[in-house]
Amino acid sequence: MSRLDDMIARLVTQRTYLDAAAGMIAHLEGAVLEIGLGKGRTYSHLRRVFPDREIFAFDKELHALPNVIATDRHLILGDFRDTLVAMAERLDGLAVLAHADIGSEDRPADARLARDIAGPIVTLMAADGLVLSDRALPHRRLKVIEHPRVDLPSGIRPWTYFIYRVAKS
Repeated sequence: MSRLDDMIARLVTQRTYLDAAAGMIAHLEGAVLEIGLGKGRTYSHLRRVFPDREIFAFDKELHALPNVIATDRHLILGDFRDTLVAMAERLDGLAVLAHADIGSEDRPADARLARDIAGPIVTLMAADGLVLSDRALPHRRLKVIEHPRVDLPSGIRPWTYFIYRVAKS
């Protein structure tokens, strides 16, 4: 597979899972977290899918285009290990969806980051909320749930993505 094929698989999978998650949390009230704003592609999609919800976007530094940047109140820049913990006072248990797009080419570093931020993410989440991630997030309260069907173009391999339901304490 080419890198272009990989990117297509990743983006189709992300969109499919985000759209499925919207239906799965429709009955819950709360905020949405975009952890890994990047260029703002999934943040832009989240704004369309959740027009009436607060969406908080996290990233280490800003790379998104101006038309897909969260307002100052909803844009949190800095190391995820620090910013997610700092948000606990504002959002303790009030988020119903978190999308963690934290993957890089360095799988061991990604695994360390995922381990470090899983707990802070759970702290921000309401029970029965969903966490979607491109990396495994090890935490006792994150329960893997069945993935929605992802129809990819012919010849494109499925992209690994995780969907967790946040269990009660």
